[in-house]
Amino acid sequence: MTRGKGRAEGELTRIGDLITPKMIRNIKRNSEPTPIQQRLIDAVAASVEQPDLRSVLYQHTVFCQTSLPYRDPGAEARIWERLNGDVHLKVLAGEAMHPEQGRLVPVGLPFGPKCRMVLMHINQRALLTGSPHIEVEDTLSKFVRHVLKLDDKGRNMRTVKDQLARLSASSIRLGIVRDGHALTVNSQIVTAFDVWFPKDDRQRVLWPSTISLSLDYFQSLMTHAVPLDETHIAALSHNALALDIYAWLAQRLHRIPAGKAARVSWAALHAQFGQGYNPERMSKFRQVFRVALKEVLTLYKAARIDDEDPKPPRLYSQAGRYVWREKPAKGLTLYNSPPPVQKLLK
Repeated sequence: MTRGKGRAEGELTRIGDLITPKMIRNIKRNSEPTPIQQRLIDAVAASVEQPDLRSVLYQHTVFCQTSLPYRDPGAEARIWERLNGDVHLKVLAGEAMHPEQGRLVPVGLPFGPKCRMVLMHINQRALLTGSPHIEVEDTLSKFVRHVLKLDDKGRNMRTVKDQLARLSASSIRLGIVRDGHALTVNSQIVTAFDVWFPKDDRQRVLWPSTISLSLDYFQSLMTHAVPLDETHIAALSHNALALDIYAWLAQRLHRIPAGKAARVSWAALHAQFGQGYNPERMSKFRQVFRVALKEVLTLYKAARIDDEDPKPPRLYSQAGRYVWREKPAKGLTLYNSPPPVQKLLK
């Protein structure tokens, strides 16, 4: 996979960049693209045909360089911690007052793609209004329908609200070292939110009219927000890893000095993105990462990346017998690239 040379501005997107070999095989068998492939194709088409109609989401730079859990870590997991260079994220699962039990009960850690997307939406509303107090009753329902592409009733809304509840109850520690200065944010992201919802699936899940971001998080977000293309995010909504890779590249590539390259080893990529994958079996992580990266690069066309393939296998003698081995690929080479969104807040 090589994206080092890029494409001239204004040049039409080649159909070969959109259709993978697997999709070609499907077409030959007279089968339609999968829902995921169709979302990617639609997102690319929208970016090309209507570039001025794009909406922008925002993610805090710490969540672009670290990550929340990809999957539910379980009720027993109460602390989540990730460290990447000079950025440190620590999430502590919290408690919330239960309306029927009349006491504080544990609420789990936030996880998965919906958690990430809800947080991006909250960030967007706060930055666009310039206030930590956000009207969400209508916007979240529209977000679920138009961006997540889900029915805004019943089970889907419960899932989204559950992730918002987990974000609300959790305590967040954000640590950043930038230009010799250290910034630490110790707070919750969302405060003053009713996290409970009806047990009966037939009952409507009501959003609160407003939610409030903690002042510390809001002030940090105003300085450290990374813009992301909402259409691209929607197309990647099935995959938390792909969302994290997209946010990382959006934050990272344009900061690489022009004319220089930044090399990232597979060991470093595993440390950042490889939660749940055994570091002694790096080939499995590389396989999963490359699938997600291919989806991201289908959308983020301006990204200039070289992915070094492993060397061809060679025959080695070991304990009197011959075995095939291959040297592992070294990693990715990143080049200065424009961000996927260059729109700034006014």
